[in-house]
Amino acid sequence: MNRKPLTRLICLLLSLTIVLLHTWIGVPEIARSQPTQTVTELRGVWLTNVGSAVMYVPWGIHRAVRQLAQLHFNTVYPVVWNRGNTLYSSKVAERVIGRSQDPFLSAFHFGQDVLAETLKAGEQHNVRVIPWFEYGFITPLNSELALRHPDWLTMRQNGAMLIQVMENEGIPRSSSWLNPFHPEVQQFILDMVTEVVTRYGVSGIQFDDHFGLPAQFGYDAYTMELYQNEHQGLNPPSDPFDPDWIRWRADKLTEFMGHLVQAVKAVKPDCIISLSPNSYSFSYRNYLQDWLAWVERGWVEELVLQVYRHTPDGFQAELDQAAVQTARQRIPVAIGIHTGSFRQITPFKRIQEQVETVRSQGFNGVAFFYWESLWGYVAPEAPRERRSGFQRIFLD
Repeated sequence: MNRKPLTRLICLLLSLTIVLLHTWIGVPEIARSQPTQTVTELRGVWLTNVGSAVMYVPWGIHRAVRQLAQLHFNTVYPVVWNRGNTLYSSKVAERVIGRSQDPFLSAFHFGQDVLAETLKAGEQHNVRVIPWFEYGFITPLNSELALRHPDWLTMRQNGAMLIQVMENEGIPRSSSWLNPFHPEVQQFILDMVTEVVTRYGVSGIQFDDHFGLPAQFGYDAYTMELYQNEHQGLNPPSDPFDPDWIRWRADKLTEFMGHLVQAVKAVKPDCIISLSPNSYSFSYRNYLQDWLAWVERGWVEELVLQVYRHTPDGFQAELDQAAVQTARQRIPVAIGIHTGSFRQITPFKRIQEQVETVRSQGFNGVAFFYWESLWGYVAPEAPRERRSGFQRIFLD
């Protein structure tokens, strides 16, 4: 018996209970502010459908955006692509996957378009809404997408299609990876992204660290043949971390990123391309994501670097990286701060200290991962106390 849907439903119901508590018990009204449309300091938060029920409650999004605006936040990044499903009603997904959106979302919202509602709430409260394609090329191995298109998946040298990751990398262990070099995969991603930009007229879109490929992958038949055609019939190196093999795949990914940006700009020239990667050296070596090249080519217009570190020295070391300083000379660079997970919330003192560090060094703002852990009920401090803390941080 497959217990995964049941487990996910139980988690959703638990999250829904917490959202209800947020609404009925712990949300005092705060004097409303009117953030300007021009973002001088990014004050953002990611809205996810994992470990959080905010997107599954019909009135949850409006409540969340209004509350964030009251606390002087000015940007939200709502997930629109996760676990092989879209989080909006997608004709592309219906054609390729066989369903237009996450079935749990359909069940809870009775046909309501959550992305449209988020954009409506953002307009009402002067908060930027930048849809976030969280899963990039990831899809669960048992997803409808993977089952319908097994030839779209890449693999490791031993033929395995599952990724092996550390617990703190934020990738489910059942994850497989779509082949970013396969033309049909590329077209699917292009169609999905341009669909959002075209239908919803968004001010921007965001990709993150999952818009890459684990270095262990790339030994599928399609990629092997592609490599052989460009290397006089030679097979790729057996060492997945061979520098030339990493460079070849990273360049192929960069080439696709260029096509993607071009497609977005053709539809909406002023659409912001936002990227939230890990540190450059880690991204390039482990996920073939040469994001500094993307910045230098003018493709990325907003960088929100994920700096999920627990110690002051570790946090500062990431800010000091050469790639970060290079990017800062070209585009706005903000810092992503980890406010905790569903089970373990970051103490507010650490959050405040990291915000102060970011500001003292002249970065362009902060974004928090994620909504549910901003002032969750398992936090070290009371939710009201944490909300007051954020209000003080974003006082002006």
